Amino acid sequence: MISIFQNYGGELLTGLGQTLLCSIIALIFALIIGSAFAIMETMPNKAARIIARVYIEVFRNIPLLVITMFFYVVIPMYIVKISGFASGTIGLTLYSSAFIAETVRSGIQSVDPGQMEGARANGLSYWQSMRYIILPQAFRYVIPPLGNQFINLVKNSSVLAFVAGFDLMYQANVIASDSLKSMSTYLCVGLLYLVLTLPLSYYMRHLEKKLA
Repeated sequence: MISIFQNYGGELLTGLGQTLLCSIIALIFALIIGSAFAIMETMPNKAARIIARVYIEVFRNIPLLVITMFFYVVIPMYIVKISGFASGTIGLTLYSSAFIAETVRSGIQSVDPGQMEGARANGLSYWQSMRYIILPQAFRYVIPPLGNQFINLVKNSSVLAFVAGFDLMYQANVIASDSLKSMSTYLCVGLLYLVLTLPLSYYMRHLEKKLA
């Protein structure tokens, strides 16, 4: 393992940077999109609920690799050419947003309905009530499952390896092929994934205790 880090440290750091960048972008947009569809799923408007449910069921039940390959292979054929990194990031964002939407929806529905009624009675609009009253409480309830989703998102970023996204797994495959040291290579990559996920795990636990 030491020789792998010594001889291929630059490639591993490049892969680590790509994995981190993909994860951050996907996490931010998946949280925004997922929260939006979670709100739509709990709205009184039936059409909004149907649209949200269709979106969630489609992207939650199609494998991440299929979604990613669609953007990597099909979209460039008929619309516009996009890189493997962009394809993987978009696929990961859409896939993760569906799970985050369900998590946030459960948090919204855990809030006492009287909170919304009281906010509306005090003159707040539906969106103001959701923004200032409901969502802050909902996110507090769902911090543990959201933390799990964030960690899964980082690990699922390895899908970039299938579309030449130059992430950790892509670099690992290249290094293993070049060095013929598969076991050492993948152990090194496993350690680097721990470097990414363990701090996130501990931070989410800290946040959970702080807001408890």
